[in-house]
Amino acid sequence: MSRPLHRGVSGGVRISGSSNDLWDSQMKDKTEKEDLDRRGSDQSYVSLRLPFRLLLPDNSTPKNGINENGFAADSLVSGTPRSRHKLAMLLLKLSLVLIVILALTGSFWWTISISTSSRGHIFHGYRRLQEQLVVDLWDIGELSLGSPGLKELEFCPLEFEHHVPCFNVSENLALGFSDGNEYDRICGQRLRENCLVLPPVKYKIPLRWSTGRDVIWFANVKFTPQEGMSSGRVTKRMMMLEEEQIAFRSESPFDGIEDYTHQIAEMIGLRNESSFIHAGVRSILDIGCGYGSFGAHLSSSQLLTMCVASYEASGSQVQLTIERGLPAMLGSFTSKQLPYPSLSFDMLHCGWCNIDWDQKDGIYLIEVDRLLKPGGYFVWTSHDNNIQGVTRTKGNKKMGNFVRSFAENLCWEMLSQQEETIVWKKTSKRKCYSSRKTSLGPSICSKSHDVESPYYRPLQACIGGTQNHRWIPIEERTWPSRANLNKTELESYGLHPADFAEDTDNWKVAVRNYWSLLSPLIFSDHPKRPGDEDPSPPYNMLRNVLDMNANFGGFNSALLGAGKSVWVMNVVPTNGPNHLPLIMDRGFVGVLHDWCEAFPTYPRTYDLVHAAGLLSLEIGQQRRCTTLDLFTEIDRILRPEGWVIIRDTAPLIESARPIMTRLKWDARVVESESNSDERLLICQKPFFKRQAS
Repeated sequence: MSRPLHRGVSGGVRISGSSNDLWDSQMKDKTEKEDLDRRGSDQSYVSLRLPFRLLLPDNSTPKNGINENGFAADSLVSGTPRSRHKLAMLLLKLSLVLIVILALTGSFWWTISISTSSRGHIFHGYRRLQEQLVVDLWDIGELSLGSPGLKELEFCPLEFEHHVPCFNVSENLALGFSDGNEYDRICGQRLRENCLVLPPVKYKIPLRWSTGRDVIWFANVKFTPQEGMSSGRVTKRMMMLEEEQIAFRSESPFDGIEDYTHQIAEMIGLRNESSFIHAGVRSILDIGCGYGSFGAHLSSSQLLTMCVASYEASGSQVQLTIERGLPAMLGSFTSKQLPYPSLSFDMLHCGWCNIDWDQKDGIYLIEVDRLLKPGGYFVWTSHDNNIQGVTRTKGNKKMGNFVRSFAENLCWEMLSQQEETIVWKKTSKRKCYSSRKTSLGPSICSKSHDVESPYYRPLQACIGGTQNHRWIPIEERTWPSRANLNKTELESYGLHPADFAEDTDNWKVAVRNYWSLLSPLIFSDHPKRPGDEDPSPPYNMLRNVLDMNANFGGFNSALLGAGKSVWVMNVVPTNGPNHLPLIMDRGFVGVLHDWCEAFPTYPRTYDLVHAAGLLSLEIGQQRRCTTLDLFTEIDRILRPEGWVIIRDTAPLIESARPIMTRLKWDARVVESESNSDERLLICQKPFFKRQAS
């Protein structure tokens, strides 16, 4: 298994020597600093500063003279032997850097002249030299700039307790957004607040799955009893408000949810909700999900339900759903395309979701069609659908008639209507699209239309038809066999079966090693370390998991294969290869995301954040953010006592270690025995409590 190398820098800087030596050193530094103030700023300092401006944040020299790598940063004072020595050393280091650059340039031209068969190995070594050069430049820059070193970040003000960046209602109103658009996700160029978000005063660690699915701590969410009492009649039946807890009766026979899901199954032609999985239904998108009770009930049937709802300042559907250990994220279904590729879900559910489907010429229904797989189901439950309803108005009837007519032109078949619920089935027959009347419905998108990378693009008025190679009816790919694609399917994604099999095997080994390391013993200086002889952490130790660079979804697959009670949000960075269609087709959930922007979720969402190769992916990119920005965002969405696993090359791991100190995390670097070039950075976020005012 993996073995620890050494402690992270979170323990602070160790200073050796007697107290008298330390006092003498401080007095000497103070004298030199006063001498520097008299002489003024040195121009050579400015000239040395410029080469590192693109690599480092523009920070001033700290008062204590300690930088992030633990080195003392002395000022350059001309006219003293010490300053001339420092200047000479810096010039020497710059000369060495220049020599390295020239050597790398020469090696590059030599590389392109050699035979094709050996280029791959040499490029790999060249890449490692590049990474080491970046780290060396970082270290030299720290020495020359004297950046603020081990200064820990401050805690955020109280108003950040439930804050979600990019969802600033007051700022959006000031920019002129209205009619509900002020609640949309708008990420501007505003500088990030690099501070640490504290949990509420009475915050408690969530209960483990599956108890935590039905009982959450009242203080952990921004929710009031008044909001609970004002909820819809179905929601009030599903929850009980107690002194410190909110209890959800997702498995109770008296809450109505079991009857509701049973009704939907019968309308599709199945015996009950347990048969969904055999009919090809695995992944469900729940639009405006209430508090997640629909997905909570179906989770026992191996169904994966992703909740999507708009941002709410309080009483958030998404926040309560996440707190229950259920998949959820913020997203507005009526403003822009959601960050999922086409043909992503087997079922879309709108239970009292308050969307006017007849608005904007049916463009919301077109988005449903884009996300729905062939043979998938659209379930719409609304008070407006009740034919016998006494409150049914002409407007309700008009919307109902429009939806029925428009759905037919989308090649949907209406299977059944019972009371307030209607179920449509998207066609799995290709000939339907050629025989439909295009004058009465949306046109087919052009072949050049990008359907795989919809990163918050405007809603489209055309449908995809059958031209996508992923246009496969859900009945032909059932769970769990769909998680392991065959040779033909892999080739359609441009993957070789041997590469995919190797990736799968590697992640099985990695998960086994990861799980043995997730213990506070990893941070102890005691010789005892977690190992094979120790009892493994419980299978339900973690529930909400974020994979920041998911690749093929191998980490997700290995966790499920090992019997861990987790769900994984698989994120595919927008600046890397887009394997999200493959991930969704395997029966997992995930999104596209730009990691220079805040993730669309509330603070304290995930128990584990995993990032393999993400730092390598960022090298050479024209980034709008710093590494500190990235890790501060991880801290925001990580629960107290949550874990972080960073897997990358040794130089990049070493360059990230100082940031762990600034975040106040416990950290340790661990060697990966399967790959000598890789290191693991294992971190745990402490539970800091806000003092009651």
